[in-house]
Amino acid sequence: MGSPRLTAELEGDFVVFMIGMRVNQPWKISAWLPVFRAMPKMLAELARHPELGLLGGRFAGTTLIQYWRSAEHLQAYAQSRQHQHLPAWRAFNQNTRRAGSAVGIWHETYKVAAGQYETVYVNMPAFGLGQVGRLVPASGRRATAAGRLGQPASE
Repeated sequence: MGSPRLTAELEGDFVVFMIGMRVNQPWKISAWLPVFRAMPKMLAELARHPELGLLGGRFAGTTLIQYWRSAEHLQAYAQSRQHQHLPAWRAFNQNTRRAGSAVGIWHETYKVAAGQYETVYVNMPAFGLGQVGRLVPASGRRATAAGRLGQPASE
């Protein structure tokens, strides 16, 4: 018998933030290596300071998917002169002026209202929102995607 079907619950609103990099010119190591090295420093800092609002995250190749308590927490961290992000962002911009398009970065931010998401995990360890939220059985009203989204069951 397989693992039970689970779903994740997270109290209140939250933010999904995805960020990634793309090496466009691999031979320009001095352009992309600093970008690659900057993220672990930020993640270590955020792990040491949960009050900054990062709930958790996971790499998927060169993409990092993060869950934040709020957009305000994310913006405060991004703009703070006391933390790792702003110096790394400034260094990236200076480096880009010198190295051109050798490395690209991107990000996307999604504000998620409480209850306006659904998840299901079958035969999976805690993953994604299931790592930062609370795993509960996907049964009863949570048995279907519609039910997990608070929609009435289809007839």
